[in-house]
Amino acid sequence: MSQAINAPRAATTIYPVLMVASLGHFINDVTQALLPASYPVLKTGFDLSFTQLGVLTFVYQITASILQPFVGWYTDGRPQPYSLPFGMTCSCAGMIMLGMASNYPMLLMGAMLLGLGSSIFHPEASRIARLASGGKHGFAQSVFQVGGNFGTSLGPLLAAFFILPHGQHGMAALASLAFVGILILGGLGRWYQVNGSHLRAPAKSGKVHKALSLSRARVGLAIAVLIALIFSKYFYLASFTSYYNFYLMARFGVTERTAQLCQFVFFAAVAVGTMVGGPVGDRIGRKKVIWGSILGILPFTVVLPHANLGTTIVLSAIIGTVIASAFSAIVVYAQELLPGRVGMVSGLFFGFAFGMAGIGAAALGVLADHTSIEFVFELCAFLPLIGLLTILLPNVED
Repeated sequence: MSQAINAPRAATTIYPVLMVASLGHFINDVTQALLPASYPVLKTGFDLSFTQLGVLTFVYQITASILQPFVGWYTDGRPQPYSLPFGMTCSCAGMIMLGMASNYPMLLMGAMLLGLGSSIFHPEASRIARLASGGKHGFAQSVFQVGGNFGTSLGPLLAAFFILPHGQHGMAALASLAFVGILILGGLGRWYQVNGSHLRAPAKSGKVHKALSLSRARVGLAIAVLIALIFSKYFYLASFTSYYNFYLMARFGVTERTAQLCQFVFFAAVAVGTMVGGPVGDRIGRKKVIWGSILGILPFTVVLPHANLGTTIVLSAIIGTVIASAFSAIVVYAQELLPGRVGMVSGLFFGFAFGMAGIGAAALGVLADHTSIEFVFELCAFLPLIGLLTILLPNVED
């Protein structure tokens, strides 16, 4: 980090900064992932229904969703370097409250604090990743995003080997991870304060000019299509994030620990897909990655609800890898559609992703209570059909 501070160069990818941003994202998303990963413990301890679990996710995700675009819009004109450790402080407080909660309203408050921390973290950290990209925007976004995905994948493991044996209070103890994150992000904020006003991520002028030549209506349509694709991706992912372990236990009779380990396989696959999607988008074009990622998983999602346990685990890994490759491509594609609005675009898409995940979790929880958890996965299998809308996206990379 000190070397990056002393010698920032806009044309060079600043790998130490990308690594620190990714590490901060890793810690941030570990704290976020512990909420759904602890649902089996909370469901038993507080006698919660699937609907109440869905509302808990909804409160967390909507808090992050609503605030992120506004945070990004505000910091586009007024960068706030030390908002990063402040956001992690909110997440730390949320972890402690979840670990010490004695009733459902306290759980909701802890979830809200987690959402607030996430809403502050993502827009500014995504901007820093782009500034340090040296023009490799897809690669930088993937490096940044993969830290978060690995953090999300670690949540079920921590739940299986720490929270399940120690119960709800284990979440309060794991707040120490967030404290480490506060220190790391303080250093990243310092780099941003020193170099942010002097460092500009280079853009390929042809792409920028192509985006600027599009009419406002065409750009608006493209953004609407990207939002629809985010809806498809994260509504489907909500079934895995909040209910995959319950699905495995209900359909195959596996133990809670086995279900958590299977969920880890899925989240690890998501991390791999995220890392692949950005660089591949830089090389072959982001629109092609979006096509393959959203629509390409349809055969696997349709087969999964009818497969045996071993095949289900394999299919979940394929689905996680393929569907995850889209997000970095979508974010960078949108940033090229709206040059100069990095924070707002990042906040909009991270926020909308969180919002769709929250709404999806709540809606699918209600559906599971009224039908079955197996029916939820059968219905969600057809969501990737929305990927056909990709045909409406302009070719800004030509």
